[in-house]
Amino acid sequence: MKKDFRGNRISRPAETVIHLIVGAFALLCILPFIFIIIISFTSADSLRVYGYSFFPNQWSTSSFEAAFAMGNVLWRSYGISFLITGIGTLLSMLMTITYSYALYRQDYPFRKFLSFFVFFTMLFGGGLVPTVMVIRNLLQLGDTLWAMIVPSMMIPFHVIIMRTFFKTSVPETLIECASLDGSSEFRTLFTIVVPIAKPGIATVSLLTAIGYWNDWWLAMLFIRNRALYPLQYLLMQFQQNVDFVRNNLAVIGDANVDFSALPSEGLRMALAVLIVLPIACAYPFFQRYIVAGLTVGAVKG
Repeated sequence: MKKDFRGNRISRPAETVIHLIVGAFALLCILPFIFIIIISFTSADSLRVYGYSFFPNQWSTSSFEAAFAMGNVLWRSYGISFLITGIGTLLSMLMTITYSYALYRQDYPFRKFLSFFVFFTMLFGGGLVPTVMVIRNLLQLGDTLWAMIVPSMMIPFHVIIMRTFFKTSVPETLIECASLDGSSEFRTLFTIVVPIAKPGIATVSLLTAIGYWNDWWLAMLFIRNRALYPLQYLLMQFQQNVDFVRNNLAVIGDANVDFSALPSEGLRMALAVLIVLPIACAYPFFQRYIVAGLTVGAVKG
């Protein structure tokens, strides 16, 4: 009788239960996004009468039509967000990789000081007022795209992640062999270390890109020119303006004002879908590197 040689010692019923639990957890994670999509395609009358539902009484594309009616304002904010995310992620990863490589090298003389510097900035921050003074007054970056890029270019937690990945995936003997062959530090880093560490770089790049894409706080602090509003800050401004108009008209009690003509929840959800969609489309390109990184960690473990 042929034996069933399995890679683990978990029985099939237990493995089935685990798969069901993980699948249910994955469904719970994606369920809110599905709910947002459903609301964005729900008519305003249905939302007003029946409220939120997974099975709306009336479907409509009016929310997306109203969003696209914003025209150049929406597409300009889209372009600003893409530009900030692309440039910010590229510069941030360049700094993160080089800094992490210096911490990874045991023979680097300033390694301990730089390690302490990264760890210290994870525990203590300069605060809001010094940050605003440095970006706006010292660096003169107010009302520029760099005000939304520079403050997030170096994230200490990402440096720690990359240094750890270098240690677990790049053998030090490989660096020594490259040095014996006459390879410079930059050539060793970008032709040997970086290709090996692609899974870790892809993971940190995804985290960095999501951080830049979802950021609205820096725009609120440093941007006054409406032409430089990123997509997330545009959505926040839109929501605040709608709430302000609704609240004040409710207080005034003007009978001539049609509250149903004001933007509904469906329009807010439609804008939220437009914000999440690029990241959702970009994730599959990073997924294979992330899975490869998990596999490398499992084999070494």
